[in-house]
Amino acid sequence: MNAIEKITASRWSNWSGSVTSDARFIRPRSLDALCDAVRRASAVRATGAGHSFMPLCASDGLIVSVEDLPGEIRLDAGRRTARVPAGWSLHYLTAELGKLGFALANQGDVDPQSLAGAMATGTHGTGETLGSLSTFARGFRLVGADGELRWCDADTNPDLFQAQRLSLGLFGIAIEIEVAVVPAFHLVERITKMRWAEVRERFDSLAAEHRHAEFFIFPHADSVILKTLSLTDPCEPPPTTSDMEEAGFQRLLDIGVHLPMAVPLLQKLVMRGRFDAERRGPAHSIFPSDRGIRFEEMEYELPRAAGFEALSEMLDWIRRRRLPVSFPFEYRVVAGDDIWMSPMNRGPVASLSMHQYVRQPWREIFAEGEAIFRAHGGRPHWAKRHTLTRADVDSLYPMAEHFRAVRRHADPQGKFLNPHLEGLFS
Repeated sequence: MNAIEKITASRWSNWSGSVTSDARFIRPRSLDALCDAVRRASAVRATGAGHSFMPLCASDGLIVSVEDLPGEIRLDAGRRTARVPAGWSLHYLTAELGKLGFALANQGDVDPQSLAGAMATGTHGTGETLGSLSTFARGFRLVGADGELRWCDADTNPDLFQAQRLSLGLFGIAIEIEVAVVPAFHLVERITKMRWAEVRERFDSLAAEHRHAEFFIFPHADSVILKTLSLTDPCEPPPTTSDMEEAGFQRLLDIGVHLPMAVPLLQKLVMRGRFDAERRGPAHSIFPSDRGIRFEEMEYELPRAAGFEALSEMLDWIRRRRLPVSFPFEYRVVAGDDIWMSPMNRGPVASLSMHQYVRQPWREIFAEGEAIFRAHGGRPHWAKRHTLTRADVDSLYPMAEHFRAVRRHADPQGKFLNPHLEGLFS
C-alpha cells in the first residue's frame, strides 16, 4: 500500500509490554490517507513511542501513528515559535531545532516520545521555573473525528485549544503543533552522591541555584544520586550516557527477581560505589539519559511543600515491610500552570516517580503506594500507573466537566474514546 503502510505484527504493545491491543495499526504516509482512515473508523487512537504505562493508546478499532507523515519545521524566529510535525520524536525534533539555532526550553529524561504524545499527557522535566511540555504549545492542527482538518490556538477555537494542550488524545489526531522555542543553549550535567538527610535540608536551595535539579534514591539506601544541570558555554556534544551503568544494574535486578529478600542489601552495595561524573554539550543531548531496562512506573505530582513528607513516608513503608522495590525513586520539581487537566494547575509541584522492574510484581505495591500519594494531595501523571475513577477526576479537576463538554462537541460519537478513557471522560 502506497499511502498507508499496514503493520502486520500480531498485536500492538506499549514500551513496557504491559498494555497490548489487537487493533488494526497503520502508519499513513499522506495526509489524505490519514483523514480518510479516521473518517471511516468507528474507533481510533493515536500512538507515538508507546511510553504510556496506562492504556491510553489501546483501541478495539484503529491505532494510528503519524510518524511517517511528511513535514518540516516552519520557524518564526521573531515570535520564537516553530510549527513542527506532531509525530516527530523529541529526539529528532530537538536535533533539527538545534541545526536552526533553537531548542525547547526543557525536556524530560528520555526523548523517544512523539511531541504530540508528550504534550497530550503533560510530560515534563525538572526545574522550579519550568513547566511541562504542554505549556510550550501555541497551536495545533488536528484531524477531527469527521476526518476534517481544524486549527486551534488561543484566538481560533480557543476552547478546543485549551482542552488540547493536555488532551489525552480525545479531540483529534494532531499532525502539526506550533511550539514555543528558545535560542539554543548548552548545559553541564553533574552527578554526585549525597546523604539523604543532607538532600532534605539543602534541596530547595539546590533547586534555586541550578536551572535543573533532581535526585534518585533507592528505597533501602541512605544516600541519593543527585543530578544538576546548569547553563554553560558552547561545547561539543557528549557521548550518550546513563545515570548509572545499565549492564551492571540489570544483573542486580535479575538477582532480585530470584532473591527478592536480597534487594535491600544489593541497593546498599550499589550506593557504596562512586557517583561523580560531569558532561557538557548542547541541551538536547544532555537532557536525555539511556533507559534500556524495562520497568513499570507510577508518578504523582504533589504540592511542592508535601514532597519530602510523602517521599519519607514511602521510604519508611518500604523499609518496614522490606519490600523488593528494585528501582530508585525519582524526585523532581515542576512549575505550576493553568492547563485544565494538568496535575500542575494548582501551583508548583514535587514530582515523585516510583518504578518497578517488569519482571517483579508491581500492582499490589503500586496500589499501596498510590494511597500514600493521594493522602498527601497528589495527582497522577496521566500516562503513568494510577487507579483514578470518574469521581476522582471530578474531585481533583474543577474543569473536568467543561473538558468533557468540549470533547462531546469535538467528537459527539466518541470515536477517540477507548474503554479506559470512556470511564473517565465519556
